[in-house]
Amino acid sequence: MITKFIKRILRRDPMVKHTQANNTGAPKRIPKKAHRIDPHLLSKNAVKVTHTLQQAGYEAFIVGGAVRDLALGIGPKDFDVATNATPDQVQRLFRKARLIGRRFQIVHVTFFGKGHPEIIEVSTFRALLDNAGDHVAESGRILRDNVWGSQGEDAARRDFTINAMYYDPSSETVLDYHGGMADMQKKTLRMIGDPAKRYREDPVRMLRAVRFAAKTGFELDSATREPIAKLGKLLNDVPSARLFDEILKLLMSGYSWKAIQGLKDAGLHHGLLPLLDHILDKGEDSKGANDFVKLALANTDDRIQSGKSVSAGFLFATLLWPDLLKNWKANSAKGMANIPALHDAMDDTIATQSSGMTIQRRFESDMREIWSMQPRFERRVGRYPYRLIESPRFRAGYDFMLLRCATGELNSTIGQWWTDFIAADPAGQDELMASVKNESGNSQSPAKRRRRRKPKSVVPPESAAS
Repeated sequence: MITKFIKRILRRDPMVKHTQANNTGAPKRIPKKAHRIDPHLLSKNAVKVTHTLQQAGYEAFIVGGAVRDLALGIGPKDFDVATNATPDQVQRLFRKARLIGRRFQIVHVTFFGKGHPEIIEVSTFRALLDNAGDHVAESGRILRDNVWGSQGEDAARRDFTINAMYYDPSSETVLDYHGGMADMQKKTLRMIGDPAKRYREDPVRMLRAVRFAAKTGFELDSATREPIAKLGKLLNDVPSARLFDEILKLLMSGYSWKAIQGLKDAGLHHGLLPLLDHILDKGEDSKGANDFVKLALANTDDRIQSGKSVSAGFLFATLLWPDLLKNWKANSAKGMANIPALHDAMDDTIATQSSGMTIQRRFESDMREIWSMQPRFERRVGRYPYRLIESPRFRAGYDFMLLRCATGELNSTIGQWWTDFIAADPAGQDELMASVKNESGNSQSPAKRRRRRKPKSVVPPESAAS
């Protein structure tokens, strides 16, 4: 009796609007022998969240991209849970839980253990919003989305069929409302409902379509692909911070170059990243920029696919470098001194980029530091190399310089010299410094200095900056 009373209290929330409508039909129930999801790929914490919610009398399922990846035999990086419990009700069941968001309120349940903490994102089943009044703008974009509904409605609200499957760890059953499993077998990416309407509800779905196609290797079905070019301008109404997050996900997908090509094919590259216009240009004038960015993105993809970390600041520094280099050369041609010309070019490049998608300030700071180091790599006299190698961001600047060498922008002997200098002991560093003096014919003696130990933070150049 006491347990039933507690459950009744937990499930009562008069401040939240629910809808009872459900015209979406029953799901197809797919048993373990058909979906073949390996339970060992599941997050124990995600299973714990579903179990706790079910024990409290609620429905709870692992949902979305995690189910898609599990069905493909891939261990998901993130796990989302969908439930009929409201955010307040979810929060009451877990000690380390906090409400996130206003337009789309969810709960982050945090678990601490060995390594990094794991966050399980818990969302409440959303209702259909065809008659939601002030919840939808005139353009069709959803403004507020805290109207709760049934699981069937929640499935209809999701973007692609392959992301609208629900997995119950306790019964090891997948609930499939829109033929997501069949589309996976056909390697097809298909939007649920009318694609044009769904893109108007949330224009970011167009970027997600490109990203998922690049990541999975699936083909966009014709109805899903066709409206994108016409509706791309709707991305201008998306808040800058959200647009940045989505572009970052695309670049960090592990298939960034393929995704960028997908943006071009879909007609979405204009205005998002101004640099993409000339990077994707097939003209001879853009060849150097194209080669540089392709190499940088290939390194990024390799690191991500190998499970290694990647610095977003380093990535954006490489993507914007062709524009910065062009501006830098233009400033120098006007007679500006080298370093002032570089800093002025930084300001111009970042300002131009901000007219499309604004890069967060914390990454902008990293970018500026990496760029500022580049002229210093060519000053291999006196104390300059010793001061540079002790810079906190030396590794990122060094990796960036190696990219420039690899594409022929910078003499490869400079990159090799720094690689040798990093690995050398003090005596070897003295020899390398002397070799630079002899090559240049500079009779000026190096400034007096004390011997320095090789920095512990510097590692051999076998991978891009993290």
